[in-house]
Amino acid sequence: MSSYIMLLDYTDQGIRNIKESPKRADAARDLAKRCGAEMKDVYMTIGSHDLVALVEAPGDEAIAKFALSIGALGNVRTTTLKAFGEREYRGIIESLP
Repeated sequence: MSSYIMLLDYTDQGIRNIKESPKRADAARDLAKRCGAEMKDVYMTIGSHDLVALVEAPGDEAIAKFALSIGALGNVRTTTLKAFGEREYRGIIESLP
């Protein structure tokens, strides 16, 4: 499984219905499973983005399906980053020529 960090920002619709956000996070977990991914954790953040989600997926296609599906609901816009865990990061650095 690959790891991904999703940066999420509320849309006008999402912020108008902010009290529904926890229920939407639960629904997003189910949606991730249907796309073949697993939403490991969600953080509310202060700064450039409203939420950060840690997601695992078997590959880029599954995370793309999840990002498109969650965006289509109209409550958030997403930016998705592929993440390399510390073990992977160290392996990449060690394999440099």
